[in-house]
Amino acid sequence: MKRANPRAGNRKKNEPVTYEAAREIALALPGVEESTSYGTPACKVKGKLFLRMHQDGDSLVVRIDLAERESLMEADPETFYITDHYLNYPWILVRLAKVRQDQLSELLKQAWRLAAPRRLLAEVDGLPDQFGKVN
Repeated sequence: MKRANPRAGNRKKNEPVTYEAAREIALALPGVEESTSYGTPACKVKGKLFLRMHQDGDSLVVRIDLAERESLMEADPETFYITDHYLNYPWILVRLAKVRQDQLSELLKQAWRLAAPRRLLAEVDGLPDQFGKVN
């Protein structure tokens, strides 16, 4: 039986996720465009950064809620970490060699929601915008 998406599920269990996989997940979200940040490939939603490749080449920098960040780092410090630079900012570093694709997908969806403008969120969620219109 063939899969609908030939790339989905083809990754071996211990094979690392790549920036390309993260990029594909991000670009599937509404309003996302490719960009650069600090000289590295990045993804932004309506101009706001939510994902970039870390300059070490082995990790992603992902926008996150600070409370969620602490939880993830405590639960899986081999995958999720920060450096002193990110201590007071809503970002987490994600080791590509350790993260599972399903974890990354959920993390990027949450990061997108944190960066997306309210109007776009309202459109996506089917909620009324600030003028009471349902999009």
